[in-house]
Order: sequence, then C-alpha cells, then structure tokens
Amino acid sequence: MDKAFLIEVAIKLALSVILGGFIGIERERHGRAAGMRTHILVCIGAALTSLISIYVNKYLGGTGDVLRLSAQVISGIGFLGAGMIILRDNNVIVGLTTAAGVWTTSIIGIAIGYGFYTGAGIATVCLLISTMLFSKFERAKRRYETVYIEIDNMYMLNDIVNTLTERFGEKMTSKVVPPKSNYGGNLGIVITVKSGYDFKLESLCEIEHIVYVEKNHLIIRM
Repeated sequence: MDKAFLIEVAIKLALSVILGGFIGIERERHGRAAGMRTHILVCIGAALTSLISIYVNKYLGGTGDVLRLSAQVISGIGFLGAGMIILRDNNVIVGLTTAAGVWTTSIIGIAIGYGFYTGAGIATVCLLISTMLFSKFERAKRRYETVYIEIDNMYMLNDIVNTLTERFGEKMTSKVVPPKSNYGGNLGIVITVKSGYDFKLESLCEIEHIVYVEKNHLIIRM
C-alpha cells in the first residue's frame, strides 16, 4: 500500500468526522437520541466501506463490483433508523427526521469514501438547511394539535364524540385508541383540533364519562 493512499484514507475519514459531526450537532440541539457521536460513527463506517472496496480492487486484485459493499450499507442502515422512530402515547410518530438524517449521513459517508467531495459537501449543506430552517417553517405552519381523552363507558362513544364535535366544530377529527389506564370498559379517543384553540382541559372533564384528558403532557384526571 503506497503512502498516497494512506493519506487519502486519513483525509476521507477525517472529512467524515467533520461532516457527520455537523449533522449530529444539529440533531443534538433538538434533543434527539442520535446526536453527534452517532452521526460521526455512521459517516465513518459508510466511508470506510467505500475505501474497503477501493482497496480490494486496487491492491488485492479484486474484480467485483466496487459499489456492492456500499449498497449494503444503504439498505442496512435502515435497521438503525427504524430504532429511532417512536410512537408516542398520543399516537404521534417522532424520529422520522432523525432516522432519515442518519440514512442520508451514511450516503454522504459513501460519497466521501469514493472521493465525491463536492456531492458530499453540497448534500451536507442541503441536509442542514432542511433540518434547521425548514423545521422552523414547519412549526409556524402547524395548524393542528392533538388531545387525548379517556372515557369510562365505551357504549357512550358516539354521544361523547358528538358532544366534542359541537364544542370544537366539524373540522375536529377523532380516532379511537386503546386506553392508557388499561381499565376494562374504558376507551381512549385522540381528537385533532385547531392549534391555539382556546379551551381549558378541566372543561372537557366536565363532560360526563370523560375521566382523563392529556394535552402536551399536561394531565387532568377525574
């Protein structure tokens, strides 16, 4: 192995640390589990797979497809991303952005490993812009929020939904979910209402058969 290739390996892996770190820091600022270290490791590992393919073909006389090993990284990293996607108690899915970011970071690492520095750099900038700037725009445009309600009589479901519809309007949507209390006969309802709708959680508990209300981790029990 010549010295030039060793220098190339060192530069590419160092660049993986830098670009992966930039992406991870942004995710860490938002309190995500996959932070700087996770993204750095993913980027280094992906870059190394590319370098291994180059090394095998250049120094070991390999004649296979140099992209085959990297292709397995792109599909395999999905298992790591799947572990970051969480379904919260109010049936809201979180972690999709972080999972997609880790997957993209792995591809950036592959690009670095093959020496496609321009593509890796531009992709990193685009990823950071998407997660930093567009997230603010997305929050500003968010018009709806969810409220979890639990009732103690499943046979009164239709009457209670009708009562809630009268209070919030026809644009309210509802979905039946398993009760958090696990009490027999209880039923959970997740309603979606306009963001900023002025109401007190206590007023919902005044409706007969509603025993539990939760909104943004604020809980009211009867």
